[in-house]
Parts: sequence; structure tokens; C-alpha cells
Amino acid sequence: MSTSTETSLDDANNAQKTPKTVPSTSELNKTNNFQRIAHKKMVVRSYPRNKKLETLAVYSSCKFECCKCNGWKNPNAPPQPPVADASQPLANLTDPCKSCRHPLEAHVSHLENTDEEELNRLLRIVVDVENLFVCVHREEDAEAKQVYFYLFKLLRKCILNTSQPSIEGSLGTPPFEKPSIAKGVTNFVLYKFGTLAQKEWQTMYDLAKMFLHCLNHWKLWPPASRGQQLDEKDENDYKLNYTRWLCFCHVPAFCDSLPRYETTLIFGQTLLRSVFQTMRRQLLDKFRAEKDKMPPDKKTLVLTHFPRFLTMLEQEVYGTSSPIWDQDFAQNTANLPTPSPAVSPGAAAGVSGLSRFTSSTVGTDACGVLNISSGLLTSGRQSSRSQEAAEKRKADEAGLSDGAKRPRIDGDVSKEMLQEILAEMNSDGEKEDTMVGPETICPTHAARDEQARQEEKDGKIDFHIINNSLSHRPSNQVFLWLIEMQNLFSHQLPRMPKEYITRLVFDPKHKCLVLIKQNHVIGGICFRMFPTQCFTEIVFCAVTSSEQVKGYGTTLMNHLKDYHLLHNITHFLTFADEFATGYFKKQGFSKDIKLPRAQYLGYIKDYEGATLMGCELCPRINYTDFSRVIRKQKEIIKRIAAKKSIETEKVFSGVGLFKEGVKLPLPFESIPGLVESGWKPPVKKEKEPQVDTDQLFNSLRTILQQVKSHASSWPFLKPVDKSEAPDYYDHIKFPMDLRTMTERLKARYYIHKHLFIADMNRIVTNCRSYNEPDTEYYKCANTIEKYYTTKMKEASLMDK
Repeated sequence: MSTSTETSLDDANNAQKTPKTVPSTSELNKTNNFQRIAHKKMVVRSYPRNKKLETLAVYSSCKFECCKCNGWKNPNAPPQPPVADASQPLANLTDPCKSCRHPLEAHVSHLENTDEEELNRLLRIVVDVENLFVCVHREEDAEAKQVYFYLFKLLRKCILNTSQPSIEGSLGTPPFEKPSIAKGVTNFVLYKFGTLAQKEWQTMYDLAKMFLHCLNHWKLWPPASRGQQLDEKDENDYKLNYTRWLCFCHVPAFCDSLPRYETTLIFGQTLLRSVFQTMRRQLLDKFRAEKDKMPPDKKTLVLTHFPRFLTMLEQEVYGTSSPIWDQDFAQNTANLPTPSPAVSPGAAAGVSGLSRFTSSTVGTDACGVLNISSGLLTSGRQSSRSQEAAEKRKADEAGLSDGAKRPRIDGDVSKEMLQEILAEMNSDGEKEDTMVGPETICPTHAARDEQARQEEKDGKIDFHIINNSLSHRPSNQVFLWLIEMQNLFSHQLPRMPKEYITRLVFDPKHKCLVLIKQNHVIGGICFRMFPTQCFTEIVFCAVTSSEQVKGYGTTLMNHLKDYHLLHNITHFLTFADEFATGYFKKQGFSKDIKLPRAQYLGYIKDYEGATLMGCELCPRINYTDFSRVIRKQKEIIKRIAAKKSIETEKVFSGVGLFKEGVKLPLPFESIPGLVESGWKPPVKKEKEPQVDTDQLFNSLRTILQQVKSHASSWPFLKPVDKSEAPDYYDHIKFPMDLRTMTERLKARYYIHKHLFIADMNRIVTNCRSYNEPDTEYYKCANTIEKYYTTKMKEASLMDK
């Protein structure tokens, strides 16, 4: 709010969550202000009963018939009426009122039989009434002053009627919109990042918590101070939500007589749309201004990952058909990692979700800008994988968790050596951070996007997805960027008609990824997504001539690739002219289109004299960090080779090929150092004895009959019925069952034991691939595998 008194009351509420750091003078003042309110309520609670009645009498009407006095006035008190100090002399019940001359007991007769707890509750309301009285007189904004006055009268009425405060009328009751902001952000995390691994998903979860915490402590601007041109409906909606926010979130922070709610629990998409862009801009500006005070991991989180998180969230906030705002949104969370956020003891009542957490994020000023000092994780991956890949990963992990360890490759690097190398690289990286010179600033073999990545990390450039919209009016900043984008394309693509460029840039179906430097567009990509066809058409791509050869083009394309992987689009198509084919080839495009022609024919715009090029995206790659990861992998391999060369560096005497009496050819074992290097003589395969087919038939028939008679064989006795598992044969390409094996045995198919073993293994493998580890089918497969293996070994058909 605009007044210093009211602001300090709210900020004092936030001050109790401040981490244990050296506080500034302003922070101490806020803390003292909050403590002053709490101390005053403790003082009035400790009053003797007569003093409590005297205090409440000031706000209680006279009970004499026809008397209109609305509060007892002490004839001996000074003019100012607030709560009297405990050191002042107590008034007697017979003392007359200065106004109506009736005794004090006439004003408190309705409280004679009231217990102490109820009196204490009424006294807390008295303190809140006095705080609101100060706010009414010092508030400059007319609408906020009106709300304070309404709450002031409401609490006075509650004291008069000894009732519970309840805000009624046209404001409605919380929650005001469903789903709430907290629910929408929760849905967003599940929708976009639900298939990530534990560490990566936890990072996105922590970013969501940080965003919700920021919003819960964000101070809304009064409608008259916003300075934005809105249509009448949006302006009325914001005025209503601002009044609700004052009554249910802001004022109850220092007037605890009123029920308090978290902003993210009672408001929905409407309020978030009205504050998101302003909040985002001021938050990021504050983070960049304080980046030098942050530890490295927090700096990476708030300057690299948080802006990308907000960009993705912005698309869903202003999108016309985002599923995260559906009340019936459902996401299978059975296989999601389960973070364990702490629950704040003083949290407001409401639904559970991402909003129930504690954080050391602290509000600092009237704009809602915050300092971050919470210990959040950093993310190494931000794009979601396909559902098939996620299911495959879960199946692999399930298989490994069943005791089957991954086979170790002979000569593989030990885990200890790898950890040692990573520790050395981290140590060397810290040393490089403290050095200054051309090698550390611009390495000899730096990737094309290295400079741009560093500038993005330092906050010198940032990226935004923007587009025009018919459903709501974009902000003035978005319009300015779209105009700058149109001017850039017109200047860099002179052969393209300006009217055509304007039409596509401002077309709501097209989006633009813009590169912002010093709040101006210096590059961008205009594209149109076709989600049903699983591809995106890149229409225009350009960087201003003065900013070229700095890696901005590569960084733009990498951001665009990561953005599309988040939306499960894995193909890019574009018509490139003769000057652009070189650029697109560097970005992984080729003339060999992987997408079926029928899938894009009639969708993409055809340009005369241009070449159709395509790029297939890999969901497993984080393109914005791809060059850095590859460089790190090369460095690891280089260090492994160096360590291996030190271990094996040894000079041997030469081969005695020309010595007298040497018989040729020389055996390999006689070459010095060959055996020490790991060479082993080839193992001669022993010729397998001739198989007696009749004996094998009888043995396999006995074993198969025993397996079929086992109690755990019931799921495998016959082929899987398609009506019971409709998608079984979509996942299992080579089904097998005991009935089919019996028919094969009768047909003399098993001429060798390996064929029989292969079919039995196929039954077990198919079952494990299709079913979850905790199912009865999975357990039966494990039991049958052990049983038939034992029988095969007893019949000497398998090595023991």
C-alpha cells in the first residue's frame, strides 16, 4: 500500500519468517512494529477483570432504555480515547459516563456473566479496531480507505454484539474462483514435468513453491495506481479482486480477529492474469540486482531456471485452452517422486498442495519484490519425456530393483575413479572462476552458444514467448516487442513483403520467441505449432546484423527446441532460402524429412525457390545445455585416458623375432606386455555332444508338465485374452504361453534345449514388461522362473 504505517504492519507480519541474517534498520523497525501489536494484545489480556470491562465499555452502547450513547467515556480520562495504560487508576462500575451520565455498569451489563476467554477475544478485536482507525486516517488511496473504514465498522459492531467477525455481502466467500492459483500451478508442474526423474522434478516443484510463496506475499497495487489501459470488464474484475485481497489476505495479516487466507488458495486465473507480467518483471529485476549477494547454486536457480519456469507458466496462464485450469484435471501421480515440503505452523487454512510449505523467501517492499535465500535444488533438465520413454524407464528400474544387476563391462571405469575425476573438475572449475584472462573468458574451443549462455546467466539477455491474442488484450510491452519483431524481420528479410510479415507476426495462431537485450528485441523466431500433426513450422528467423556471430542464433534455436519438447512436439519444418540453409544445417536440419509427407502436406506454407528442411528433436536432450554437457563428457574421457595411460605406462623389450633359434610363427603370449594389457587367448569352443532327440523330448515333456501343474502357472497356461487386456498385443510383439509350448513340443519343434529355454524366458520377460512389479502376475513370473530353472538343472539341461 502507499502509506508507511499500513505497509509496516504488513511487512512486520513477513518479518517473523526472516532467516537469521544481519537485519537492516528497516527490517528491525518492521519487526518492532509487529511485536508492538502482539505486545499490546498480551497487555490487555493480562488486565484485571474490571479493567477489561472498562476497556470494552468504551465500545459498548448504554443499555438504559431510550439512551443512545454508543460508548462509555471516562470523565477523568484525557481526550484521546484508545486503550488506557494499565498503570492508570481503575474505574468503578458506578462511575458515570461523561456523555450520558449513566454508570459504567450500564454499558457492560451484558458482559457480567461472560468468561475470561470471551473477554480476551473481544479485547483483541479492540486492538485491531485501533490499528484500523490509524489506517483509515493515514491511507491516501480512496478505495483502500473505504475498505479499511468498512472493516473498522465491522469490528466495532462485533464488539457491540459480542459476535464473530464475518465479511458478507457482494464480495462473496472464499474461494472466489476454481481451480485456485495453487491448484493451477500444481497442475502445471504435473502436466509439464510429471515424467521427469526425481532430482529434476524436485527442482521444478521447488520453483513452483517459490513462485507461490512470492505471490502469497505480493502486495497488489491499488486500481488507481496501476497505470495500465484495461477494458472495463478487466478493470472491474481487478477492483473486485483487490477489495477481496484487502479483506481476506492483507488486513488479516495484522488484524488476526479477521479470518486470513493465502492469496493462492482463494483466487484463480483471473487475478493471476492481472498481476503475472508485472510481478514477473519486478521479481527478475530484483534478482538480477542482488545476484552478487547470492551463492552460486541460488544464482543458477533464480537467474537461469526460474525465468524459464516463468516463461512456460506464462503460456499456460494466458493460454485459451490450457488444461491446467480445468476443474476435472487428472494426472496419474502414482509414479511421481514424492517431495516432502514442511508445513508452516502458522499457515492459513485451506486446501493442501504446493501452497503448504515453508520457505525463507521474505518480502521486502511495497512492490512485492523478494530476496531468495532458500536452499532449493538446481535442475539439469527441464523438458518432459514422452509417455513411452517414461514407462520404459520405470520398467527398466523395476527390473533392476528385482535383484538383476546391470552387467559390468570388462575394462569399464570404476565408480571411484569417475567420482575422483568429477571432484577434480569441480575443483578446477572453482579455481577458474577466480581467475581473469582470455582463456577463462573466451576459451579457445568454446561452443557457438557459450557467449550467449553466459550473457543469459548474467541477466544481460533473456527470452520470451509472445503472441497476439483475440481472447484478451496483451500488455503494452508485448505489443512493443511484436512491433520490434516485425521491424527486425522486415529489415533482415528484404525480399519478404512487409505486409506479409506483419500479418504473420500479429496472427494469433503464430508465436514469436524473442531475444531481449536492454529491453529491446535483437533477434527472434516466428513459428506456428501444429500439435495434432506433431510438428512446428518455422516461418521467420533473424538476428539483427549488429549482434550476429555471437551465438545468439544457436541459442534461440536451442530454446525453441526445449520449448517444443515440453509440448511433446518433436519435428521442425521450414522452407529455407539459399542464404539460410547453412544456418539450419548447423542447427541439425537436413533435406531428409523424417516426418511422413501426408502429415504436413497442406499445412506448411510453400515458398518459391526455397528448400524444405526438417529437424527431428530427441526428447532425451536438453538442447540449451547440450554443448556444455558434450564438452564436459569429452573432458571426462580425456582425464580417464590420462589416468589409464599413467597406470599402464611401461616400456617392454622388443620381440625376439630375429634372434637365432627362434621358431616362427611366434605365439601371441610371447609378445612382451600383451598379457599385461588385458589380452586373453581365444577360448576354443568344445564341440557339443550329439543330442538324443527322443531323450530330450521326454525330458522336456516332463519338465513342461511339472511347470503347468505348478500353483503359480495359472496366468501362463493359455494365450492372453485380448478382451481382458486390449493393449497387450500392442506392447508385446512376441507372445508366448504354456499351451503354445505344448503344441510346439508335440510337433517336435524343440530339437535343442536352447529353443525350449528361449520360449520359457519369453513368457517371463513378457509378463515383467507388461505388468508392474507389485502385481500378482509379476510375482508368479518370478516363481515360475525359479521353479523351471531348478527342474532344468536337475535334468542336466542347464548349467548349475
